[in-house]
Amino acid sequence: MLVTVLVLAAVAAPPALAEATKATEVAETRAGTAAPVKCNPKRGTTSIGESWAQRRLSLPEVWELTKGAGVTVAVVDSGVDTRHPQLRRTRSIDLTATGTRDCLGHGTAVAGIIAAAEMKGVPFTGVAPRARLISIKQTSDGTGDVGRLAAAIVRAAELGADVINVSVQASDQADLRNAVTYALAMDAVVVAAAGNVQKEDGTPAPAYPAAYEGVLSVGAAGPDGARADSSNAVTPVSVLAPGRNVTSTWAGRAYREDLEGTSFAAPYVAGVVALVRARHPGLDNVRVRRRVELTADGGAGAGTGAGMVNPLLAVSAILPSEQVALAPRQAAPLPGNAVRPAPPEDSRAISISLWVALGALVVGVLVTVAGIAVPMGRRRGWQPGSVENQT
Repeated sequence: MLVTVLVLAAVAAPPALAEATKATEVAETRAGTAAPVKCNPKRGTTSIGESWAQRRLSLPEVWELTKGAGVTVAVVDSGVDTRHPQLRRTRSIDLTATGTRDCLGHGTAVAGIIAAAEMKGVPFTGVAPRARLISIKQTSDGTGDVGRLAAAIVRAAELGADVINVSVQASDQADLRNAVTYALAMDAVVVAAAGNVQKEDGTPAPAYPAAYEGVLSVGAAGPDGARADSSNAVTPVSVLAPGRNVTSTWAGRAYREDLEGTSFAAPYVAGVVALVRARHPGLDNVRVRRRVELTADGGAGAGTGAGMVNPLLAVSAILPSEQVALAPRQAAPLPGNAVRPAPPEDSRAISISLWVALGALVVGVLVTVAGIAVPMGRRRGWQPGSVENQT
């Protein structure tokens, strides 16, 4: 199991956050003139099959919605082999003064899981193949110091990384805590490995920065979705991701199919976060982290968090908590000339109308009376009627 463990022996007093940025600049300046170091990563293979993790996470379905274009992911690790055909678009920064080359293979594998470009004839592709990668090298031999790790996280945030992947386990230190706080304040989603444990490790302890509040902490799982025995259950875990028999790119333009540990689970989640940020650019880092957790498959037991990450749901689910109720828009007032005003009252016309109506009524009455009286007069010869005496 590969995991980068930081030791404090090289640093008597970790630098403060303000000094971390300065240390970053100095390290970048020195990197170009550093003496060559022994670089002999473990040999990989050039022949690989389809990754079970890619099938398990239904990535081809997710890619119909988004491939992470426009999102920047920083890989704080051992560097990236940019000669690998699927990682050539990676920008590299060295803080170790040993050059940007990856002499371990660890950072190259992490970067490949996140955003290895699509390549014809190769059955492996990163989770977010269109995302931009920035490699920030903070170790060259598998060990390092917390000050440099903090500086790398600060540097990633300053470069505008939307996602920062830290497949490193360290102890709690003020400068590391401050660096993570700074990155979160810059709206980056910090994804970190929960750490690995072995029998000889003794009593497990929480791994940092994964255990910090606000960090998306990732545990390792196997093909059955259950937490791997080596995944640290003491560290607070947000979600699980594939961390056994993992396939990825490797230094020397090669591949590996036997990668183990939370170091390689974390980049799966970092890739999912890149997909979410590309699909939902209006969400801040808190809501992105919450979306990844709420859409996971569900966990059971210590160290499982919300369960296996679910990229398709993370990208497409409609969460009621994100739907804001809006008051209906009020209709715009009608313009002043929309309704024609009533014409002014014409009293003369009304008076004439009344007299005409009255005249018509009188005529009608006269006609009626005439219709009765004329026939009666004709019958009497127009003689007045008489009244007979009755006894």
